[in-house]
Amino acid sequence: MADKPVKEMGKAELETELLELRKEQFNLRMQNSTGQMTNSSRFKVIRREIARIKTQMNNISRAEA
Repeated sequence: MADKPVKEMGKAELETELLELRKEQFNLRMQNSTGQMTNSSRFKVIRREIARIKTQMNNISRAEA
């Protein structure tokens, strides 16, 4: 995750962070399917970070409307 908390990020920063987390989530799924997974608890962390970012993006879009 970036140095700043999610609530302090702008919309562009949130979008780039979301893209990075989605890529990492995909890589973790591939590692799991090939049996190379070393840290399975990372799934939970990534999923929650994605949810935080999406919630903040939703709050920003509501404030703009």
